[in-house]
Amino acid sequence: MLVLAVDTSSASGSLAVLRDDQLLGVICTTGEENYSSRMFRQLEILLGELRLELPAFDLYAVAAGPGSFTGLRVGLAAVKGWAEVHAKPIAAVSALEAVAVQSSAPGKWVAPVLDARRGQIFGALYERGAHALRRHQDERVEKLSEFLAWLSAEFRENIEGGPAFISPAPSLLYFELEKSGFANNPVGQASPVLAPLIGQLGRERARRGETVDALHLDANYVRCTDAELNFKTPAQ
Repeated sequence: MLVLAVDTSSASGSLAVLRDDQLLGVICTTGEENYSSRMFRQLEILLGELRLELPAFDLYAVAAGPGSFTGLRVGLAAVKGWAEVHAKPIAAVSALEAVAVQSSAPGKWVAPVLDARRGQIFGALYERGAHALRRHQDERVEKLSEFLAWLSAEFRENIEGGPAFISPAPSLLYFELEKSGFANNPVGQASPVLAPLIGQLGRERARRGETVDALHLDANYVRCTDAELNFKTPAQ
């Protein structure tokens, strides 16, 4: 199975090409320019080096959120267009799951964390299963202290054990972890280059029949838009 994986969930987005379990190529750069505006230039470079064209792919895998509104919209719109034109399936993958799957810490639970800016984080809790990670409740966007308080309540009231934490920016976690009940829990460093993981997870989804078409692909922003946050009900 030939897979094109797209991650535009952050400014340091990436593209990857996989054939079955083999990573054929990946491209990622950082800079002042938003990744979504340079994605198509980098795609041309990557496909040119691999001598591939878009119709050759069996599957498009894409980060469906959480992350940057603009970045996600551009990445999802591109994948929708390719899938529609070339009649290929799409695997939508959470950026948080692509972080969580990188954890090598022992234990049943993994809590991935991404910087959401504005003093907040994107966070989730995943349980390791026999063949895949399973998310425990919805992904969240809130202050790190609030996320840790939620985790503490979950492990006190509903589930046993404790999580290993993992993030592309683990330094965000240390101060709040020292103040919480998780000060001694493992903290791992994740790669911010998520496209290869998006591709692997997408391929596994496709093998399980968990794909969508262009019409049904949707973003999972987690955070409300500014318009939604500022919306006021008209006076009656």
